[in-house]
Amino acid sequence: MTARERLQTALNHQQPDRVPVDFGATFVTGIHVSVVHRLRQRILGQSDHRVRVIEPYQMLGEIDDPLREALGIDVVGVPPRRSIFGTEARDWKPFTTFDGTPCLVPGNFNVTPAPDGGWYIHPEGDTSVGPSGHMPEGAYFFDAVIRQEPIDDERLNPDDNLEEFALLGEADLSYFRAKREWFEERAQFGSIMVVPGTAFGDIALVPAPWLKQPKGIRDVAEWYISTKTRRAYVRAVFEKQCELALRNINTLIDLFGDTVQVALLTGTDFGTQRGPFISVEAYRDLFQPFHRQVNELIHRRSTWRTFIHSCGSVYQLLPDFIAAGFDVLNPVQCSATDMEPRRLKREFGRDLVFWGGGVDTQKTIAFGTPEEVYREVRERIDIFNKGGGFVFDAIHNVQGNTPIENVEAMFKAIRESSH
Repeated sequence: MTARERLQTALNHQQPDRVPVDFGATFVTGIHVSVVHRLRQRILGQSDHRVRVIEPYQMLGEIDDPLREALGIDVVGVPPRRSIFGTEARDWKPFTTFDGTPCLVPGNFNVTPAPDGGWYIHPEGDTSVGPSGHMPEGAYFFDAVIRQEPIDDERLNPDDNLEEFALLGEADLSYFRAKREWFEERAQFGSIMVVPGTAFGDIALVPAPWLKQPKGIRDVAEWYISTKTRRAYVRAVFEKQCELALRNINTLIDLFGDTVQVALLTGTDFGTQRGPFISVEAYRDLFQPFHRQVNELIHRRSTWRTFIHSCGSVYQLLPDFIAAGFDVLNPVQCSATDMEPRRLKREFGRDLVFWGGGVDTQKTIAFGTPEEVYREVRERIDIFNKGGGFVFDAIHNVQGNTPIENVEAMFKAIRESSH
């Protein structure tokens, strides 16, 4: 099979020739730039190569064509035009991370010193305005800086939380046209696209680190509280966001057609380590209606499969994700309560493609031995890949301090699983 055929077979819940693999195609299936740098040194022998940081919030490294081929990765992806800090993937310049990794960052990736010795990053690279992200000294990725204006409930206007949502403009369309050509040049690979504007209430996006002066409810805790105490306000935001998203989806379907196989719609987390973050009733009331509208349009007008990313224990919500029309679940956090792999495959394997869950990034690959990594990867492939419906990826992004020997053990286990 080609990589594209392999992915499609898995999406069809049929047995592929081997498990399809994704690393680097999305902002939730990536590898930290430090690890990508070390992989290139080990596998390609390119000690002087500077890896591009393609997602600066989590400092994810680019898996380019030579490394993708060397690692046996099957999926390529298209991110949004602008990153979470408003940077664009162009005008690359040298940068060095705290752990000494040489890399390349976008031209408008600009940092200034933070009081703790770390770095501040600024929206659109404009250092004349306050920072929107902070990386502590010695850390590997940024956290959002909360910039909440005083909230006056009498004057709250949902439009303030809609500033970042709009119809695709000419700059966006030009970007996506170029990305369609990029996909077509890699037609042998599986394809996934991050659809802009469809992540309702994604807490990574609520603070709007790409905006210079965000208005509305932008504090993380305040937003979560508002889903209960200001639900009418949040619903009004979602209604307008959904209206714009549906129009943009129609445009993207017309542009990409069957070039795209999977659409990543949302990274909103609904689970914690021990249970759902939201009640089933609240999900059905506030989120499911909008998820259903987006999924129904995509399924009616295209062959795309739709992808929901939600960390944590979401077992209780899976029937409702399915009812909302989602086809793919990520990251499949098997370390969380009720997320036991065999149970997930047995109960939901006919309806959901599991994209992730291949190795535990909280414990095994980060702190285990290469032998432990190898065993866990082989076990997860044996469970999830039976009968198709599985795309191998770690449980969320591989972090920067992950031992390279463990990453190599993971890829070795993937290769040898097909023998």
